Amino acid sequence: MRTKTLEPGRIGFALFRHALLGLGALIMLAPFVLMISVSLKPSGEIFSPEFTLLPKVWHAWENYSAAFTKQPLARFILNGFIVTGSIFVCQLIVALPCAYALAKLRWRGKETVFLMVLLGLLIPHQVTAIPLYILFWKFGLLDSYAAIILPSTISVFGIFLMRQFFLTVPDDLINAARLDGLGEFAIVWRIMMPTAVPAVIAFGVLSLVWNWNEFFWPLIVIQSEHLATPPLGVVFFNNAEAGTNYGPLMAAATAITAPLVIAFLAAQRWFIDGVTMTAVK
Repeated sequence: MRTKTLEPGRIGFALFRHALLGLGALIMLAPFVLMISVSLKPSGEIFSPEFTLLPKVWHAWENYSAAFTKQPLARFILNGFIVTGSIFVCQLIVALPCAYALAKLRWRGKETVFLMVLLGLLIPHQVTAIPLYILFWKFGLLDSYAAIILPSTISVFGIFLMRQFFLTVPDDLINAARLDGLGEFAIVWRIMMPTAVPAVIAFGVLSLVWNWNEFFWPLIVIQSEHLATPPLGVVFFNNAEAGTNYGPLMAAATAITAPLVIAFLAAQRWFIDGVTMTAVK
């Protein structure tokens, strides 16, 4: 039985590739490691000229308890779940029918509409901030959950992602559903949505990260502290009297980042499947 041997050049390239990827991972993880390290230290060690990754005196309980008591951090995190959950549900309600129409139905102007969807990906949301602000001011919606949620209810990227996934679904499956008497909306919710679970989860993770970390728009439309989303809550925390204490501040940042990490790790397999399957066509 012949054994396959690797050429020295290929071994060297593989080692270089893995070293480069490892260096990139280290650079990206370094701020988070530093954030957690500072959240475990007392003030004396944080400003010490000698840096140590692990604290000499563990101050985790004091920092994290201060983070949740000096400011309503639990309320900020709850607001994050309310806002991101509501946005994702609305985005899904809009994206699935639109993606199905662009992928599986035949109608005049479909390619033009899809081109407009692609153009929508190029428009930064900051461009529409002032008109939307004036619109919400006219309707008296400023400083409310609706002001944060409504501008993000339609996701152009979500429509594009779902459309790419629906292109991989066989037309025979849809024709069989029509023969069974299902209408187009029933096909979307009873056939296409269960089929697109990996893409839905992938889009859900991306939507959670984008809207959880959104800072620009809530900063404009929110004045009440009890409506603040997690990133805006960190600003309120920093502006408080004890906000210059970096131990509790980094503890708050760690608590706010933890749900995103947990969500990604829990949905990692489906996230990768959804992203790769939507790239087939």
